[in-house]
Amino acid sequence: MLRLAVLISGQGSNLQALIDASQDSAWGACIVGVLSNRAQAFGLERARQAGLATAVIAARDYADRDAYDRQLIAQIDAWQVDLVVLAGFMRILGQDFVAHYAGRLLNIHPSLLPRHKGLDTHARALAANDRQHGCSVHWVTAELDAGPLIAQAVFEVQADDDVDTLTAKVHHLEHRLYPWVIQQIATARRRQENPYALPFHRYRLSADGHLEPG
Repeated sequence: MLRLAVLISGQGSNLQALIDASQDSAWGACIVGVLSNRAQAFGLERARQAGLATAVIAARDYADRDAYDRQLIAQIDAWQVDLVVLAGFMRILGQDFVAHYAGRLLNIHPSLLPRHKGLDTHARALAANDRQHGCSVHWVTAELDAGPLIAQAVFEVQADDDVDTLTAKVHHLEHRLYPWVIQQIATARRRQENPYALPFHRYRLSADGHLEPG
């Protein structure tokens, strides 16, 4: 089983999607720890309800980013993980952290990268009159939201869409795409293939709520 550490900062809806996926042994992965930089993050309660180990490491308790990142690494390595999964973790990670987990650090971003890196992606998509919007799963590198893409899920932006409707639609896609990507990584490792060499996939959501090539 692929051992996962999931890093969160807030509600943890993507975490919940991964917890739900982990109930099926065919998924090929298990969550061994959930780490947050915010003690009040509701995602920690989701983790506790699922019987998962949790840790809170707040940046304000450390003198600088390097010291903070070293503590993150110490906790994650103590869990002996194969893959570090960023799921709404609202901290920019330092180069040493990214290098330590090179090829084992995954993120999901609420836009069709390389469009709209960073924050406020839904408002920016509307302001740009984007015809399509969605989410991207990518390997993390030192450059923000610029690592190699693994998969995207896309939908057509409607005339009556606003930030709230785009947020809901993207969450719906994220909760399906992220578990699927992790299953592909688990399968590649089981076959002794290089997960970093997974081919790029682009999907749409079918009428019955499943991802289909698109």
